[in-house]
Formats: sequence, structure tokens, C-alpha cells
Amino acid sequence: MTRQPLHSAHDGVPRPGRTGLAQPVAAVLTDRVDDVAVAEAAVRMALTRRVPLLLIVAMPPRIRRASLAPTSAPVRAVLARVMPKVGPHGTGCIPEVLHLPAGRGSRLAAAEALLALATRHRAPHVVAARRGPEGLDGLALIEAAALRSGPSVHVVAPARSPRHPLSP
Repeated sequence: MTRQPLHSAHDGVPRPGRTGLAQPVAAVLTDRVDDVAVAEAAVRMALTRRVPLLLIVAMPPRIRRASLAPTSAPVRAVLARVMPKVGPHGTGCIPEVLHLPAGRGSRLAAAEALLALATRHRAPHVVAARRGPEGLDGLALIEAAALRSGPSVHVVAPARSPRHPLSP
């Protein structure tokens, strides 16, 4: 029996490496106008890294937790707003729901819950709007990520409203 020669890592032969699971780019969707800008920025990052998108839909506490499956009507409504911008690019999408905690927890409770969800999916990058619900705005997410050594948070400026052509 002849043994195959071992190749060094520097001989130019591609190796299957230990990549493990894909590390998606997470987009925080909060049922606001800025969701489209957040999804567009996240899809650009995902395309350059050749990874799927993790679409985290943050739902307010007033919506019953039992009705928050990724296929429920409130979640589908939020996803329907961004899918025309995300779908044509061909990145895979992983929908996930974050039910915001009821009551007034700490200022960073929602941000920490969102970052924990992104970490469970191994997402090294989180894209969020500069303004958002309390705890899910860009500043709160950056602060929570710095406190827990979490993923890198990228902030998207709010979408500009188009000017009417007849306005002064």
C-alpha cells in the first residue's frame, strides 16, 4: 500500500479548511421605515463575505409571544417590506424573531437580548438603524456589544424621505 504524500499548507493546494457553519450578517428589523436601508446595507456586507443574512425581526411586547413564529402574520409583514431588496441578490436568509421584554428593564436589556440571539447564530456583524426602539438603536447596540465583547455593530443612517418635486 502506497501512502499519499502530505502537502504543506503553503503548496497552493486548496484545502477544505475548518470553516464550520456560515457566519451570517445580522440585520435588525424593527418595523420602521429604516428597515429597508438596514437590509440593503446588510445584504451588501453579506454579498462581499459570501454569507447568508440573519434577519432578526424585533417585535414589541404588546404582541403575544405565542403568535411570533417566523411564519406568523406580523413577522411576515415586516419581512415583506425588505424582501424585494434582499431576494434578488440570492443570499440565503435566516428569519428569526426577537420578542422584546415587557416592562422597563435596564436600558440595555433589549440590546443584550438581540446580541445574544446574533451570537447564537454565530453572526460576527450586526447592522442596525441609528434610531430605533429603546435598546435597539445603534448607540445602545454598540454599547452593549462593547460591554459583552459581542459582534461588531454597523449603524445605518435613517432613510431620507423623498422631496416632492413641487415643494420649495
